[in-house]
Amino acid sequence: MEKLLSEFSIGLFFWQTIIFIFLILLLKKYAWKPILDAVNEREQGIKNALLSAEKAREEMASLQSDNEETLKKARLERDGLLKEAREIKQKLIDDAKNEANVEAKKIIIQAQETIESEKNAAIIDLKNQVADLSVEIAEKVLKEKLSDDKSQMSLVKELVKDVTLK
Repeated sequence: MEKLLSEFSIGLFFWQTIIFIFLILLLKKYAWKPILDAVNEREQGIKNALLSAEKAREEMASLQSDNEETLKKARLERDGLLKEAREIKQKLIDDAKNEANVEAKKIIIQAQETIESEKNAAIIDLKNQVADLSVEIAEKVLKEKLSDDKSQMSLVKELVKDVTLK
């Protein structure tokens, strides 16, 4: 029985080995290959995802530096425009002041000329009034003084004294 058992054990071992090899071949053909393909495909997908993520990170860094550069340029342009606007504003103010000064000087000169001409007209008018008054006064005085001959002769002598030869 021992021998039978030993033969049975060897036979069992033999058949188990064959079944095991057959099972390995069967699994290799139908199970391992799809499993390994799925694992390899999954690994490749993960690698691709990592590469895409790295590219995206690099693009984000590039975009961020581009945005910062664009922002710097925009700030510089804004500062330039503000400076130019300030300069234009100051120039307009200066031009307006200069124009106002020139206009004020013209008005002052015109006013001085008007005052001078009115002064001259007033002086001429005053002289005419003084002359008219003087003539009227002289006429009245002469009428009174010239009423007699003695008065006439004394007036002529006084006038001759006052007159100097030039």
